[in-house]
Amino acid sequence: MKSLRFVMLAPLVCVTGFAQSPATTPDASKSLAISHAGVRPVVDGSPKFFTGTAKVEQLFPANAPSRVSAGIVTFAPGARSAWHTHPLGQVLIITAGTGRVQMDGGPIQVVHAGDVVIIPAHVKHWHGAAPDSSMSHIAIQDNLDGNAVDWLEPVTAQQYNGSK
Repeated sequence: MKSLRFVMLAPLVCVTGFAQSPATTPDASKSLAISHAGVRPVVDGSPKFFTGTAKVEQLFPANAPSRVSAGIVTFAPGARSAWHTHPLGQVLIITAGTGRVQMDGGPIQVVHAGDVVIIPAHVKHWHGAAPDSSMSHIAIQDNLDGNAVDWLEPVTAQQYNGSK
């Protein structure tokens, strides 16, 4: 299966909750960063990487020394990602609806809210909503040299429907 890559959509704002003088300002790497719900941008998934309607909200980018980034992807019924891989793997936490996940050469797997999908590094795969249900998931992935996903070809209607 292949992994998805996410591009940083907006920088996070460091929030400390109180004013400090420069002499007492803590090291920024040890400050809390809070990204409040409802203020992060939500963008349309690119038609280069998605079939159907998908919305992408970046939860947080990879900030060194961490290589981990995460986003929420919401798929309309029948929408799906293109085939892709991740250089260091990916974890999907299904948060709403019913979806489908498939690795290259394997069967289509049905997933529901509460399911967790662990995708190994370099495994070609796709994921998306079921034909009659929307689906949302949190996607968490490591970035290797700034790259979290390698996008491949679109998933055809025949592949999505389980026929060759």
